[in-house]
Amino acid sequence: MGEPYFTRPGEGERTPSGHRVLAELPHLEVLELSFGPEFEGVDPHTHSDHTDSFYVIEGEVEFFRDGEWHRAVPGTFLSVPPNVEHGFRPCGGAFRLLNIHAPRVGFIDSLRS
Repeated sequence: MGEPYFTRPGEGERTPSGHRVLAELPHLEVLELSFGPEFEGVDPHTHSDHTDSFYVIEGEVEFFRDGEWHRAVPGTFLSVPPNVEHGFRPCGGAFRLLNIHAPRVGFIDSLRS
């Protein structure tokens, strides 16, 4: 059993792309993703090895799920199990998402390079 993990406001490693690492544990990766208005989105895709979850913190975004795009506002939560197609794109402005990968699969490592 591990120790509790605690990240205060403003703490956490910043990746080269400006995202903030909130937790990097063997069973979990948590990031605050920040995107500017120039960001074009993430095309629909699947993951075979983890659940990918999102919580809209700020701005508006569209999530691809069930074969369609769905508008999401702050307070919206989406959790996508393995092998389910999903993606996201902006609705015209900057936005921030909480992104959770369970278990840890090295996504944070890919953002560092």
